[in-house]
Amino acid sequence: MDTSSVTGAPRRLFRRVLKVLLGLLFVVSAVLKIVDMDPFEIYVYSYGFFSLNVSLVVARLAIVLELVLGIALILNWFHKLIWWGSLLMLLGYTGLMVYALLQGRTDHCHCFGDILRFDPLQSLIKNLVLLLWLALLYPLKGRGFRGQWLALLGLSLACACAVFVVSPPDFLLHSESEGRQVDPERLETMLRQSPLAAQRLDEGKKVVGVFSAGCALCRMTARKLSLMQAFHGFPEQDVCYVFMGKEADVEAFYEAAESAKFPFVVMDNPLPLLKLVDGKFPTVLLLEEGRVVQLFGFRDLDETAIKKFFAE
Repeated sequence: MDTSSVTGAPRRLFRRVLKVLLGLLFVVSAVLKIVDMDPFEIYVYSYGFFSLNVSLVVARLAIVLELVLGIALILNWFHKLIWWGSLLMLLGYTGLMVYALLQGRTDHCHCFGDILRFDPLQSLIKNLVLLLWLALLYPLKGRGFRGQWLALLGLSLACACAVFVVSPPDFLLHSESEGRQVDPERLETMLRQSPLAAQRLDEGKKVVGVFSAGCALCRMTARKLSLMQAFHGFPEQDVCYVFMGKEADVEAFYEAAESAKFPFVVMDNPLPLLKLVDGKFPTVLLLEEGRVVQLFGFRDLDETAIKKFFAE
């Protein structure tokens, strides 16, 4: 009787269980990113490696990769290929966390959406643990079957379709600002009256974010605008946030949004502001000499249009 095969069976079973658990971890991580897609997109964009629209696609492709690897690990398909793919993915995320630490970043990495929050150092440690976990799986062998390459292709396409259908990139959606208008007379009156008059928003080119201090989409819009200003270098004094809320809430807004602290105004009487934007928050206005050139919501905030607006 071959005693080595008997003693080796529990070890193989243990590694097989570890492999399934790692696959489940990848799948859960991917699903949680989908659930909190908007913050994850902005996190990808925040590194400045890609434009906003490209970042929306890259975020989804990262999720697709994690889903495919996770499901393939659970099904025990293409062991060596999936093992090396998992290794490269984890090394890539580890390198990103090292870069984040070198940049002095302390924001959480969104690796498990907003459910579990890891700063770059914690995420780096987590990735090193996963790399050790993955190393234990190397000796295993995968399950081969006829048509396995076709099955892997089908799995990849199914995951891609699921992610892009459940959460399509914003630039593929119907423009939420289409047909929306701002009454020019109402805007002119507001810009010339206190408290907006002090900001001189009717002079030159301005980006005006109209926000509710307690609005989550407003915070993410502020974060996007802050990143665009940092990446493209248009003047900070040409960005202004106008809030409905209390000044104490605005301080909390800036902290939660992780936005640069641009000049802001808090409207004591929110009614004119509500009428101006038809109650729709957030609204971002591009103003030239007090005239609305273009307006956006959260979903259709156009990086290219804002960059071009200040370049011309």
